[in-house]
Amino acid sequence: MPMRATLTVVGSLLLALPLAAQRIPLNDLGSNKYLGQFEGGLYEHGTNLPPADHEAIGLGQAAQVRPLDRNGKPSASGKIVMVSVGMSNTTQEFCAANTVGPCTSWSFSGQAAADAAVNHTTLAIVNGARGGQAADSWESPAQPDWDGVKTILTNAGLSEAQVQAAWIKQANKQPSTSLPSSNADAYRLVGQLGNIARALKVRYPNIRLAYFSSRIYAGYATTTLNPEPYAYETAFAVKWLIQAQIEQERSGKIDALAGDLGPAVAPWLSWSAYLWADGLTPRSDGLTWARNELESDGTHPAQAAEQKVGSMLLAFFESDATTKGWFLEAPPPRRRAAKN
Repeated sequence: MPMRATLTVVGSLLLALPLAAQRIPLNDLGSNKYLGQFEGGLYEHGTNLPPADHEAIGLGQAAQVRPLDRNGKPSASGKIVMVSVGMSNTTQEFCAANTVGPCTSWSFSGQAAADAAVNHTTLAIVNGARGGQAADSWESPAQPDWDGVKTILTNAGLSEAQVQAAWIKQANKQPSTSLPSSNADAYRLVGQLGNIARALKVRYPNIRLAYFSSRIYAGYATTTLNPEPYAYETAFAVKWLIQAQIEQERSGKIDALAGDLGPAVAPWLSWSAYLWADGLTPRSDGLTWARNELESDGTHPAQAAEQKVGSMLLAFFESDATTKGWFLEAPPPRRRAAKN
């Protein structure tokens, strides 16, 4: 068979694949199901917006975010600290490959620092993510990575008591079992993310809000560090974690995988920017991932990908109802017009 005819046949077969066998971005999958079993959408019922009851709790928590002194007491001269928690991709996208910075201008932190709309008065953005430190490095509040973040805070004149928000992006090294197996890495990650949420509350007693992202595309990966379909499936772990908190808020029932996510032991959980798209196939908002946007291993972001993620994160934190009140600089008070 001629090469062109062969390619045509292969292409037709790919197009004929049932929806269940395709990896479609969760925000485009909607109420359809991955592998015929796992509903899409970032939140329940295939939707991409938090349900009203869960968002109302988040808004209540956001309304209580305020500058705190180093002892965690409200203070007009205090700070609102937001930290990142995660692995190499997380630190690269949030700030720089070097954990303590200085942050690159194209990263999330760099872009935020240059944006006049961002709160530069009381907000302190601190990169706590570390290269090589995957989900299992953060599950216990006694693990050394948390002490490393404490040192960074201390060196910046800040304290753990001032942390009130976090961005978390996590995965596991060398995953080997994908969905729909009952032993899939995505299920393991749900429990790990639950542990991380509780560790946040132990280390940062005044934390109120925790925002999650899942992996970017890994279809170009040249190693087994975290290739597809595992990068894609980390989004289901995030989705299931947040849904577990939503269900606990409604019924009081604790999810067997995620564990207790009540307000006494965990902050309010939410999606931030959802970052996965299927390579050069545009998702509904146009997002794609080209090979040259990633490093030679096809797994870690190069500058172009770091900038893209940084821009998506900045857009989220500047616009979300639970973040813009503390993330953006307060407008100056209006002056009353002088009376004649």
